[in-house]
Amino acid sequence: MPAEDTNTRAWHIYGRRQLARAYTPPIPDQLGWTPWEGTGPGAEILGDVAGRRVLDIGSGAGHHAVHLAQAHGAHVTGIELSPTQHERATRAHADVNGVEFVQAHVAEYLAAAEAFEAAYAIGTLAFIDPHRSLPALRDGLRPGAPLILSLLHTDLHGSGPSTEVAPREQMILLRDDPPLPTQMWVLAPQLWEDLLTEYGFRVETIELFPHPDESASVIQQLIRARRLPDRPARVSSRPRSTRAPAAHAAVGVGAILLGEQGILLGRHHRGTLELPGGSVEAAGESFEDAVVRELTEETGLIARTGDVELLGTLVDHVEGVLRVTVGALVHTWRGQPATRPDESVGDWAWYPLDQLPDGLFVCSAQILTAWRPDLPIDHPPAHFTAFAPAT
Repeated sequence: MPAEDTNTRAWHIYGRRQLARAYTPPIPDQLGWTPWEGTGPGAEILGDVAGRRVLDIGSGAGHHAVHLAQAHGAHVTGIELSPTQHERATRAHADVNGVEFVQAHVAEYLAAAEAFEAAYAIGTLAFIDPHRSLPALRDGLRPGAPLILSLLHTDLHGSGPSTEVAPREQMILLRDDPPLPTQMWVLAPQLWEDLLTEYGFRVETIELFPHPDESASVIQQLIRARRLPDRPARVSSRPRSTRAPAAHAAVGVGAILLGEQGILLGRHHRGTLELPGGSVEAAGESFEDAVVRELTEETGLIARTGDVELLGTLVDHVEGVLRVTVGALVHTWRGQPATRPDESVGDWAWYPLDQLPDGLFVCSAQILTAWRPDLPIDHPPAHFTAFAPAT
């Protein structure tokens, strides 16, 4: 069964069970983006929504939409695919001013609706293929409109997010009934940022909120994005021929993380000590994206592309192959470094700059001396071209 059909069935059953219980969630005093009261911001991250048309994606029982209308003066449309969830909302809140509830798929609804001035989804957008939902939201929002998404990052079993755009099974847990299997797109923050950027949004922040109980593994991510202005007409380009260019270079990145105890280095299984880093992937990956990806894959640390400052390129030759290495300084990260399974570098540790170990990998040594020429490190020569400071 296709993923979205599985989810439609699950939420239909869920809504039917809640109707049978006659359960209606109370109207919250504050818009909550996580399942835990008092964790995270409120409706202020949507901006001033008084008098503005706001879309609640996957509105469920309708209590969030009613809060925005009554407490903030928004004109809210709650869009809900499940007929039973839609029935819950209309039974309880059909007469609330400033709120309307629509039963439809959000992508199909937005194709014919007037553009909205803001949109949000609390735990719901992950049940829709982002390659379907995000372009529909781009077309259904006005330029500059905020899009706020609350999404699962790590589940109660400790399963972290995926690095590929594919759904996986997650359960809807019910107190007195068997769990309902669903298919969710539980994606890494960088992957959500890449998708949103691809479909015409600018990501402003991504925050991670762990469960208040430190023994629980659940982590929620909150993404604040904004719909970009429509692009003007573009100048075209085309390849010179259908043949690929001759491969003659290896391109990689290396990341400097400077903490209170020094810089982060790991040991390769061949013995060299190295900065986090690796090869840039061929499928259109930027240097910043490569730094963030390699950092997560090798150490488990999480950073955003906005945390990455590119220092410049180092060029040398190894047995006839042109080697291009881009050094980067990562200003902010989350987590603690740890050895990752199936990675060639591990045993991560912090080294003071005045106590650097012998046996540094050549590329790491080159990056460090390009960053700090005063460091007493020997390595083969490389041509360094510094990048201009970001403006």
